[in-house]
Amino acid sequence: MATVVLLRHGETDWNRDQRVQGWAPVGLNERGREQARAAGEHLASAYAIDTAIVSDLCRTRETAALAGESGFPDPLFDRNWRERGFGVLQGLSYEDAFGDRPEFDVTSGGAEALEARPENGESLLDCQERVLEGWASVLDAVGPDGTILVVTHGGPIYVLLAHLEGIDLPTMFDREHQSNCAVNEIRVDTTKPGGDPDTEIVRQNDTSYRESG
Repeated sequence: MATVVLLRHGETDWNRDQRVQGWAPVGLNERGREQARAAGEHLASAYAIDTAIVSDLCRTRETAALAGESGFPDPLFDRNWRERGFGVLQGLSYEDAFGDRPEFDVTSGGAEALEARPENGESLLDCQERVLEGWASVLDAVGPDGTILVVTHGGPIYVLLAHLEGIDLPTMFDREHQSNCAVNEIRVDTTKPGGDPDTEIVRQNDTSYRESG
């Protein structure tokens, strides 16, 4: 079985302050840098990582660089794993962005919220399309017994988990909260002929390594 490990980036000040980040060039804060280094140490001890694929935004690049101090391959940057582009909502508080604009709140806005596109931004369905393109590229790249690390964001992880579990996006976004530097492990049977390979989610939103370390 092949293994794909999804790692959310470390904490930023905007995470802490609950501001919409989107594609903003926001770096990690000190806590986020500590999280990234701890994640790197854990992943290096738990997996033999062959390839690291990283969202090209600032906070994921920095997370990958700090985690990579533990000895990962040089990263390959893929914009398909970016967070959703929020356009004019970027920088607003969650309350201002979604509480005052319920048409963008996917947990309560239904199908219309999936299609709602902020000015200069993406709809959630736009984001879903490119994340699944990124996932297809990962499946093409991983060997039968290989391990790929993907350093990405909360939104793309929710989108992919919803796809793999066969549930709708509003349910996933209402259910899931990915902690900073949470680990998600997916086992993939790449030997299945034709169609989507069989997958099993082994770890989800796991930060227990910080507690045990």
